[in-house]
Amino acid sequence: MSQTVDRALSILPLLAQGPADLGQVAERLGVHKSTALRLLRTLHEHGLVYRQQDQRYRLGARLFALAQEAVENLDVREIAHPHLVALNEQIGHTIHLAVYEESEVLYIDKVESRYPVRMYSRIGKPVAITVAAVAKLLLADLPEAERRALAEKLDYPMYTSRSIPNRVAFLKELAVVREQGWATDLGGHEESINCIGAPIRGADGRVVAAMSVSAPNVVVTAEELLSLLPLVRRTADVISREYSGAAPSGDGPRTPRGNTPPKEAS
Repeated sequence: MSQTVDRALSILPLLAQGPADLGQVAERLGVHKSTALRLLRTLHEHGLVYRQQDQRYRLGARLFALAQEAVENLDVREIAHPHLVALNEQIGHTIHLAVYEESEVLYIDKVESRYPVRMYSRIGKPVAITVAAVAKLLLADLPEAERRALAEKLDYPMYTSRSIPNRVAFLKELAVVREQGWATDLGGHEESINCIGAPIRGADGRVVAAMSVSAPNVVVTAEELLSLLPLVRRTADVISREYSGAAPSGDGPRTPRGNTPPKEAS
């Protein structure tokens, strides 16, 4: 990447934190104000940056439009969304859809819970990669060499006492997830939040996305959430068939009866 392009792109995450004036941009980039001004003008011409009346710069509307367009053109999101909404209408909990891109797991869709408690998560935001159920599902499907190389590079923050502490434990968890075909995060990122997830697969059987259902333990216990796993997996299977173009089997999302909750992943 050329130095000019690199500098121009570096302005965007700076302005994502809030409006900044020319001096602040120049200082952050480590360049003269004239260089910073030239870069800002170019970004402004493309609608990616906007100059306010107070002479500070902020992100432009064109950037948000491009981001929204990119999200909407992710086929798996378009296909999955109505199924996620239908599942949310049945169970009421927060539902996420995520994909793996360039060593990050990102949320590409979210359906909010029907109760007042809200989760701090946003579309486009990276997840806590070592603990999130969707991350475990996506990384567990990677080829072994890639999986091990990634695990070697990751940090392992202890968000709670139930967070995965190191590479060995992480690889062990991914092996379990790969074998069983579902994943959990039971208080690993936030003590009060539990999550279960299932993979969405393409025609070749590879995991192209992962969906999850999350709820605070003041609303449902971990055991109650785990009892929904068969329904979550069926929803993921329906999305997978539609995404891969397979013939529908007629077993769309419905409330399971008489299911025994699966054991928690170690």
